[in-house]
Amino acid sequence: MAQSTPSPAIDPKTAWQPYRPTADAPWDLKRAGHLYRRAAFGATMTELDAAVEAGPERAVEQLLRGRPDPDGDALFATMSRTVRQANNGQQLPALWLYRMLYTRHPLREKLTLFWHNHFATSNLKVQNAGYMLGQYELMRRHAQGNFRELLLEVSRDPAMMVWLDTIQSTRQQPNENYARELMELFSLGIRNARRPEQRNYTEEDIREAARAFTGWRIDAGRAVFQANQHDDTEKNVLGRRGRFRGDDVVRICLEQESAPYFICGKLFKFLVSESITPSAALLEPLATEFRRSDYDFGALVERVLRSNLFFSAQAYRSKVKQPVDFALGIVRGLEGHGAGEGRRGIGSVALSAALEGLGQRVFYPPSVAGWDGGRAWLNGQTFLLRQNLALALTSTTDDRFGRRTDPAELARRRRRQMPEEQVDFFLRLFLQGDVPADARQRLLDYLDDARRQPYPVYWSEADAADQRVRAVCHLVLCLPEFQLD
Repeated sequence: MAQSTPSPAIDPKTAWQPYRPTADAPWDLKRAGHLYRRAAFGATMTELDAAVEAGPERAVEQLLRGRPDPDGDALFATMSRTVRQANNGQQLPALWLYRMLYTRHPLREKLTLFWHNHFATSNLKVQNAGYMLGQYELMRRHAQGNFRELLLEVSRDPAMMVWLDTIQSTRQQPNENYARELMELFSLGIRNARRPEQRNYTEEDIREAARAFTGWRIDAGRAVFQANQHDDTEKNVLGRRGRFRGDDVVRICLEQESAPYFICGKLFKFLVSESITPSAALLEPLATEFRRSDYDFGALVERVLRSNLFFSAQAYRSKVKQPVDFALGIVRGLEGHGAGEGRRGIGSVALSAALEGLGQRVFYPPSVAGWDGGRAWLNGQTFLLRQNLALALTSTTDDRFGRRTDPAELARRRRRQMPEEQVDFFLRLFLQGDVPADARQRLLDYLDDARRQPYPVYWSEADAADQRVRAVCHLVLCLPEFQLD
């Protein structure tokens, strides 16, 4: 990836205006694929074709709205109860991956993953599957809702209270952990967005705010306020004086100039680009509207997804795929999530174990700052492990996944019989044809050479042909372009 660059070349006046297809920026398969990578977990060929046919306005609307899935919700609730009752922390990642894979509202799950990295809480310390699922449900409920409400509820969330030690905070010994992260990571950031030479808060602000969060305990899985353990004296937080409690500190943080810029900047990195450092001027239209809406995050997401900048060349493939997107994009593309009548999808237990090797175990972020992301996702080891996972999902010989993600069977259903048709199908499906001509030719040369090679005597010609299709699909998934989002 290119080095991170500032954004003065991007015109803030037009960047966030609604995207309208033009001859220079047509609505096509590439932009439909871009939308499904950023606002979902990849797509099938059927979904991509339907999005192209629908046009950008309807395609975005369908992702924003999602589809109801009462049966899926009921099944997830049943599985969640089992995990809660057994306090089975090992099953937490697989449970959420299952929902990501089979959801009919992928944007909601994608944004919940955004909030999970924002309010990064690990069960490694919490040690309570019920609390972690409760926090997941809280973030999912507000994923496209109001940030103010989410932040207020997170401040009283049992998993967060354990993670950042609110339950140990008394008037005699206030604990500063939550107050610090509320300002640094959850609402303000360290530096002022418009005046980077200025800090947004002081150590004294943290100490004073910590006293406001004293007195909270967990009783029967719920946050309970104990007035006799709360410091009810006057506090001075970010220039305001009063006998504040925690909710007051949240309100004061959200009144600060930097708050909307900070959240808009994080969403920019998540949905638009990691290789562009957005200027305050570029973020200003978003931040102004975000504040005026009283922190309506759903409206903010919609404006970004419908914008010129989102569909621009600057945003296109400007992010490294996080492991979840890499794996789920393959499974969904190969219709291993049960797409189509009578086809069984893969399980998520083996998938979650593979993702841990790639560096992303949901419900277990590495620190309160979450995953670093970007180029940190890729190194010599993780790139090899990505290739191995792609092989496991395409070979049909790995016991973890079997034939539930079979490129050869998918190519047959799509009536792609000739080598050129097969190569072009997988390039369109996974990369929307976005590869150099010489890369396409190398794939064709591979198939041509493979046809001349001997194969095991117990294979039929049809078996050998299927293996060639699986191998060429694996090669597509190992291309550098597929590592980019």
